[in-house]
Amino acid sequence: MDIPVRRRPANSALLGDLRSLRVAVLHPDDSDGLHLIQQLQRIGCHTQGFWPPPLALPDSIDVVFVAVRPDIIHHDMTWRTPDMRAALIAIVTYENPTIVQTVLELGAHAVMPSPVRSFGVLSTLVVARDVQHALTGQIKQIRKLEARLLGQRRLTDAKAVLMQTRGISEDAAYELIRAQAMAKRMSMDEIATAIINANEILNLGKT
Repeated sequence: MDIPVRRRPANSALLGDLRSLRVAVLHPDDSDGLHLIQQLQRIGCHTQGFWPPPLALPDSIDVVFVAVRPDIIHHDMTWRTPDMRAALIAIVTYENPTIVQTVLELGAHAVMPSPVRSFGVLSTLVVARDVQHALTGQIKQIRKLEARLLGQRRLTDAKAVLMQTRGISEDAAYELIRAQAMAKRMSMDEIATAIINANEILNLGKT
């Protein structure tokens, strides 16, 4: 039986904003790097070449092409930060465990073979940005869920404090926190955090 494949809706903006993209090419100043820059400029991207790789890239960069070759993999890669919002495309000349490991460590969203050919640059650029956008959305959703879970945990702890110190039921503790949040125009999470912090301060020095 054929299993239907769920396709993610295409993001037309990824094709429509090509001429506004700011692209950094981290590649030696050779024919391959020059050809890549020229092709990106033909597409309409605002392209800058960097070599050797800088310690940091401008925040405005949308896409980074980086050459991953045996002679450069030991260069300082501190420009690749965990919160970097740019899509990253690795350009590889050889396929061996060291090169593949470096590509994985960089967190590349796509890979292009070297020598670079004109055909494939546009497709790789768009696919890398699509992957990066999808991952960014997933990370935001995960952080939102983690924050919600942490808030529920704080609410549970705050209710436990009120139940113990005031001798009230869980429902009554919840209603008390909710009433305080409405009266003070604060979130329930802020009230819960205040209750927990106050209880910790009052219990300082107690065994």
